[in-house]
Amino acid sequence: MESDSDLVAHAVRELARRTRFPVAFGGLIEEGVVTVTSIVGNRTHSLDGLRVRPERGLGGRAMTELRPRMTSDYGASQQITHDYDGFVLGEGLRTLLAIPIIVGGRSRGVLYAGAWQNAPVGGVTTAPAMTVAEAVASELRIRDEVDHRLRTAATTTPDFTPSHREELRESFAELRSISARVTDAELRERLTRLEQRLLAVAGDEPPRATSPIPTVHLSRRETDVLACAALGATNAEIASQLGLREGTVKAYLGTAMSKLDASTRHAAVARARRAGLLP
Repeated sequence: MESDSDLVAHAVRELARRTRFPVAFGGLIEEGVVTVTSIVGNRTHSLDGLRVRPERGLGGRAMTELRPRMTSDYGASQQITHDYDGFVLGEGLRTLLAIPIIVGGRSRGVLYAGAWQNAPVGGVTTAPAMTVAEAVASELRIRDEVDHRLRTAATTTPDFTPSHREELRESFAELRSISARVTDAELRERLTRLEQRLLAVAGDEPPRATSPIPTVHLSRRETDVLACAALGATNAEIASQLGLREGTVKAYLGTAMSKLDASTRHAAVARARRAGLLP
């Protein structure tokens, strides 16, 4: 799995690509301060070493207010503090957009897009920038949950209680529903690796060599609907969670049941668990 700094670097590149702003940079909060760890498109080294505190500067205001903030004349703006003028104006930036990375109702970092001239910033620019920030937030949210599960597993007995296993299954199903709505192939691949880590945590009863179930390969969608069905969700509820039509959900369940040689969805869930496909 890529590091947090690599995650930010990818997001900064995407921000520049999607907004077409020439300069992009950003970082995550560590010990109460955002350290800018990635910069693209810069002409100077003025942004190097930039550390942003909440409430200070444009990025600090965005993090405090939990919403995007922008200025088309950074140097003259009276809506922000100017603690970081040496960095921003040193690069010659005039237009600056700051997008907070929000996880669980609090800011975890900030992404910036900037230009050396006065450039209009509206919904056409802000929307894709927010999409990039939301993708980072989703990844951090999933990492937090998986890390919490792994820490919990490491400090408890290896046997899951029924309530613990049910909570794990709910987390896995939620992760599948999040992954089902992700269109970015690279991010979806990272989510898949995290799903495998959850399955590994749940794997206290690995499939036996004598199991009558042959090797089964379920598609992503078949696994998605089966994970939701494992929690007792109806076809309508599964369709709502995954953004599918109810008839499509029924079709995916049917093919999953066929692959697992199961006559009911409950039998399919049981066989999928024995095959290590569901927690």
